[in-house]
Amino acid sequence: MLLIRHGQSEFNAVFNRTRVDPGIRDPRLTEFGRAQAREISGELAAHGVGRIIASPYTRAIETALIIADRLGAPVEIDPGVGERAAFVCDIGSSPAELGRRFPTLDFGHLDDPWFHDHEALGRHETEAEIAARGAAFRARAAAFPDRSEVLVVTHWGFIRALTGLEVKNAEVVRLQFDD
Repeated sequence: MLLIRHGQSEFNAVFNRTRVDPGIRDPRLTEFGRAQAREISGELAAHGVGRIIASPYTRAIETALIIADRLGAPVEIDPGVGERAAFVCDIGSSPAELGRRFPTLDFGHLDDPWFHDHEALGRHETEAEIAARGAAFRARAAAFPDRSEVLVVTHWGFIRALTGLEVKNAEVVRLQFDD
């Protein structure tokens, strides 16, 4: 199974320069982020990706759709692979809004809100909570009969929880299983 961090988002473009949260909720990809997704899709073509699982955040969906267009792979949405809720960018859009923006995808299975709403809850998602979410995904993914053909479009915090690696935008890593 391959994991990829989404392409550069509007949040990343500002935060990487200033180290200050710019307050952008559920940001889109920048033009550079879209170019990153197009470029990596060419490399991913050699990996036999047959299915894409994407986080419901806009930046991950946009990345997944660009890659899916190149690979001809279906995209499914899984809130379990979302980002650790720590910044304003981690406040997601409602399933209804996502459905309007991305009508070819199914959001009917998402709760509203589907994300850890740290503004409403008054606290960020803890490291233990994202580690548990990562462990739950790993357990589910271990049972996928096609896991060697799956690409997961996700986020820095989730990849770190699964692998211990801190990855750049559009960086791909392999998720290893014990068997």
